[in-house]
Amino acid sequence: MTLKSGYPFWLVKNGLPFTFPKLDHDITTDVVIIGAGISGALVRYYLVNEGIDCVTLDARTIGLGSTSASTSLLQYEIDRPLCKLIDTVGKEKAERAYQLCGEAITKIGKISKELGLDDFEYKQSIYYAAFKKDVPMLKKEFEARKAAGFEVEYLEPDELLKQYGFKGHGAIRSKLAAQTNAYMFTHCLLQHRRNKKDNVNIYDRTEVTTIKHNKNGVTLKTESGYTVKCNKLVYATGYEVVNFIDKKIVDLQSTYAVISEQYNERPFWKDEALIWNTANPYLYLRTTPDNRVLIGGRDVWFHDPAKRDKLMKYKAKHLVEDANKLFPHLNFKPEFTWCGTFGSTKDMLPYIGEYKPLPNSYFSLGFGGNGITFSLIGAEIIRDLILGRDNKDAEIFKFDR
Repeated sequence: MTLKSGYPFWLVKNGLPFTFPKLDHDITTDVVIIGAGISGALVRYYLVNEGIDCVTLDARTIGLGSTSASTSLLQYEIDRPLCKLIDTVGKEKAERAYQLCGEAITKIGKISKELGLDDFEYKQSIYYAAFKKDVPMLKKEFEARKAAGFEVEYLEPDELLKQYGFKGHGAIRSKLAAQTNAYMFTHCLLQHRRNKKDNVNIYDRTEVTTIKHNKNGVTLKTESGYTVKCNKLVYATGYEVVNFIDKKIVDLQSTYAVISEQYNERPFWKDEALIWNTANPYLYLRTTPDNRVLIGGRDVWFHDPAKRDKLMKYKAKHLVEDANKLFPHLNFKPEFTWCGTFGSTKDMLPYIGEYKPLPNSYFSLGFGGNGITFSLIGAEIIRDLILGRDNKDAEIFKFDR
């Protein structure tokens, strides 16, 4: 599946910081992780820290799937507002899902510091009403977040304009948010080991063609004919999971992003907060450490690569117009444009955990707009399940919920 097109900024900026071999021998190990994007990299990080022998396989060169196309906003907000998620899954589960995403931001910050990644920055977040009709929902959402323990403020339209320089029909300001570089974060995670003598055991350009699950373990065959045997198999293949699961769990769609030319100075907005709105599809903006503005959105409800790519020039034009309408003083000039596949589930929550039709399998599928925080939640749950530890949060994200 072609997951992205165009020139994702992070890939252009960072290139291929590390290289990995292609598997050229048979292997027996405790755990195999299929997928070396952000989800698989975080699972590996947690398992390595527990001393679990694991091998990571990816069909592509590392990081060239959805991870390189990520816009890397880190928010506790899920694509379904908390007030609406409460109606879908109940107050306790909805609040806990939001709180887990909030905790994940802090944990990602700590891991980034440990790994020496400079691209992580804490930010505030502005969620504004794009239309007047959205104001009642926005105020209800504000109350729901406050009740769930989040530090939030409600900004009236005049306050929003005065403080941030753009027009909206009101906004929620959240203290907890961050931004990063998911592509480099993934590469740094994949370099992690408990000590320098440990083998990395990561193989890219290694496509798995057959997988056989049984009660005693899992056997995989690669395109080159090598055999990999393991006790447990973790699927971290993201949107390509449709190739492994016979149950419809996700609708695949397409999204677009444009990043500006470099500015000589930083003539941006207050605190360079993350900005997004209530529209459907929603618009979002962030800045980058090297004096750029990134804008994304204009999603379409299909994932056909040919159709998606044909629209890229048209969508980019409108995203540039969106940026200049919001902040005319920026005179936004595009430099890199890309599009990618993303997915949404019926309740906008990810699928994490065991999948009973496939014995000894675990899935970390961080679908949705905040897939990075979902990926960290998934890594912690899978670690606990493999180690036989109790994790009550697994109930929220299980397949048969």
